[in-house]
Amino acid sequence: MIVRAADRARTVADGRESRHSFAWGGAYDPANTHFGLLLACNEDRLAAGAGFDPHPHRDVEVITWVLSGAVEHADDAGHRGVARPAVVQRMSAGDGVRHSEHAAGGPAHYVQMWLRPADTGPPLYDTVEVAGFAELTPLRQPDAVLHAGRIAGAVTLAPAAYLHLLVVAGTVAVGADTLGPGDALRLVDRGVTEIISAGGAEALAWRMRKDLSSG
Repeated sequence: MIVRAADRARTVADGRESRHSFAWGGAYDPANTHFGLLLACNEDRLAAGAGFDPHPHRDVEVITWVLSGAVEHADDAGHRGVARPAVVQRMSAGDGVRHSEHAAGGPAHYVQMWLRPADTGPPLYDTVEVAGFAELTPLRQPDAVLHAGRIAGAVTLAPAAYLHLLVVAGTVAVGADTLGPGDALRLVDRGVTEIISAGGAEALAWRMRKDLSSG
């Protein structure tokens, strides 16, 4: 299944514009609440200084990938950090945390993804610098693997029960399908997947071993 950029829901408020891959706020769709373990995949554009004031989360893994600018994070567990391009920001809300996010030093453009964790505990936070098309997991969800970064030529992903690919820059081909910026591909019970970009692209791909309904 392909979800084209133009078909993603859009919300605008307080210096930010967001595109949503799944049901969100007033753009609720009961047939599109998640995919695999992925609960949200929001592409946000913030004006300088704009963002989200302190608000609560629990039982969710929050992964942020910055396309341009910088996003400053602060939470009531004492974590502080700034995410920039080529840096993956990971937060595990655990049994409860309040955090804020704002564009730092100018406008910011980023993708934020939420997943259901495998367990709980105190809030956790870190940032990880990556190069190429890197691979890493959320802090508390070993059944999901994120591949993030630049694709030059071809990359091969291992089989997955659920595969979600979002192109954020450039163009890629997956079999007979071509995807551009903002397009997403959702595949179920997929074998080895080859992603090709002749001109170079930036993408986020989740390989997940199970769905929210799995034990």
